[in-house]
This record gives sequence, structure tokens and C-alpha cells, in this order.
Amino acid sequence: MPHHLMNLRNVPDDEADDIRALFEEHEVRYYETPPSRWGISMGGFWVHDDDEAERARALLDDYQARRLQAQREDYLARCQRGETGLWYQFRRRPVTFLAALIAIAVILGLSLLPFIRLG
Repeated sequence: MPHHLMNLRNVPDDEADDIRALFEEHEVRYYETPPSRWGISMGGFWVHDDDEAERARALLDDYQARRLQAQREDYLARCQRGETGLWYQFRRRPVTFLAALIAIAVILGLSLLPFIRLG
């Protein structure tokens, strides 16, 4: 029976490439199904054999722990450089930021308009 190792929905391309390379390096016999464009099927990495699934799961768990640590360190470094938060986004793309704020205000206004008219 096939074993689903990892869902590929919303997985960055670099992470999926790293996992493919990891499985190739350790000669894991896996196959991959792509996620659908409309979110109906999840896609993922699969194996058929129970023993292969355990070995692949251990490799995947180790990789994900290392990636988590690397991503946390990257985020903390960006925080120290001031490259996170709303102010950074505003400075980086002021027109896009203001357009998003206006869109949010319009949507909120249209959503609340029926309730405001009741009073």
C-alpha cells in the first residue's frame, strides 16, 4: 500500500527540490504526484514499501528539522536588519501597500454597510 510522505501543496520550489535531491542521494525509491492547480488534489511524495517509508520518513524528519532551524535563523537575521513588519513593507512598496489598505477599507465598508443602515 502506498505511503504518503509529504503534501506538496504550498511547498516552495526550493524545498521540493531539496527533498528530491535528498531522496536521490539516499536512493529512496519514491514517486511524486503534482498538486492540482485548483487545490482539488494535494500531490506529494509517495513510496510503496513499508521499510522504504520508514527510512524516507526519518530522512524527511531530519531535513525538515534542519530547514526549520535555518529558516528561523534567517528570519531572526532579517528582524535584526529591520527587514520585517508593516513599516518595512510600506517603505519597500508604498503604492502596493496603500492600494491594499484602500482595498481592505472598501471591502470592510461594503461588508458593514447593511448593518450600519439598520441603525
